[in-house]
Amino acid sequence: MNSDNIKKFMSKSSNHMFNLGKVLKNIKSDIMVDFICSDLLGIIIITSKVASTSDLQSIKNYIKSTNSIDSNDIKVPCLPQSKSYFKIIGILYFQEVLLSPIMPKLVKDIIKQNQVFNNVILVSKLHVIKIFPELDMAII
Repeated sequence: MNSDNIKKFMSKSSNHMFNLGKVLKNIKSDIMVDFICSDLLGIIIITSKVASTSDLQSIKNYIKSTNSIDSNDIKVPCLPQSKSYFKIIGILYFQEVLLSPIMPKLVKDIIKQNQVFNNVILVSKLHVIKIFPELDMAII
């Protein structure tokens, strides 16, 4: 999206946020638009949950129907394509009783029991690693 389109869209971002909420509600989606911001490449729309294909299509149709934007300059919306990991501090690499390495199933059970991870969704297989042989901690 070119910078003129970005500026035009962002000048009325609060209206667009409200209207996008109505559009998503009309298609019976359970996500909400939390925030709209821009960067050098385009517009970023932050939602309350992961958007489905139909949600993305509805967002694209809404943006294309906006009067102040050149609809030929709109690219296909997509989800972020990034991977991340998190380090859980306090989990030993070796289980105390068996002296065997910790297994991903045990880590999943620990995550389910901890309230900090209530809204965390694991989208890929867990990997348990030990960076240095002399360390007794695991990185998940």
